[in-house]
Amino acid sequence: MPSLKDLKTRIGSVKSTRKITSAMKMVAAAKLRRAQEAAEAARPFAGRMEAMVESVAGSMRGCDGGPRLLTGDGRDKVHLLVAFAADRGLCGGFNASIVKAVRLKARELEDAGKTVKIFCVGKKGVDALKREMNDKIIDFATFAGRKRITYADAADIGSKISTMFEEGLFDVCAIFFNRFQSAMTQVVTPRRLIPLLGHDTANEDGTLVDASKASHIFEPEEDEILAKLLPLNINTQIFQALLESAASEHGARMTAMDSATRNAGDMIDNLTLTYNRTRQACITKELIEIISGAEAL
Repeated sequence: MPSLKDLKTRIGSVKSTRKITSAMKMVAAAKLRRAQEAAEAARPFAGRMEAMVESVAGSMRGCDGGPRLLTGDGRDKVHLLVAFAADRGLCGGFNASIVKAVRLKARELEDAGKTVKIFCVGKKGVDALKREMNDKIIDFATFAGRKRITYADAADIGSKISTMFEEGLFDVCAIFFNRFQSAMTQVVTPRRLIPLLGHDTANEDGTLVDASKASHIFEPEEDEILAKLLPLNINTQIFQALLESAASEHGARMTAMDSATRNAGDMIDNLTLTYNRTRQACITKELIEIISGAEAL
């Protein structure tokens, strides 16, 4: 049985930990509000941008001479997986969910005879994936110490990915990020980035918009517009993924720290009860010894 001094020291240690987790919870809650507003504000633009690109590309799909970012190279051998994780831990299963999704996809592609390459965004993604797939990680980006993520950050990542595609380092690119739903719910979302595939996009209210039914009139021709729109769409989708990932990270950290704070409180109650019982047992033992000694005299 631990001594009274050991129990008292441990109670003090857990109380200090509870103060830290409580402070981290409040900080994450403050950051979550701003990050959630940014992610929700960017969703309509990202959705409409994708719908516009889909509409312009609809008439060119399947035709020769289209932009490579749209039609690809006709090959499906090398796949680039972009994992959006966090630069810090203590956020529950946020990083683990992304790492698990990328690992499963990589194994699925390798079983099909494909070559897999990985681009990591966030230090925790690199640390987790390099244990098994260090040879597959070709590049990474980190925003440690940055207070705010900007569109320029997304443009840098988009430029790297576009350059690698132009150099023929991969044939297909997909991104994996946590889409924010609530502080307790983040959904791992895979999305095909290169070449662009037709799929429905969502309005701000969650209703789907079929891009093929959208009606736009463009001047000049589609191929000239797509040459500008496709890189812009890649940067926009990456920026949206960064915002969604940031909001999801803060939500996951707030939830994790709230659970840790409550668990620390329960542990303090149990340790305090054990401390009081041990103290009472010591007092009772001393009284018995005193009484026994007095009777012996």
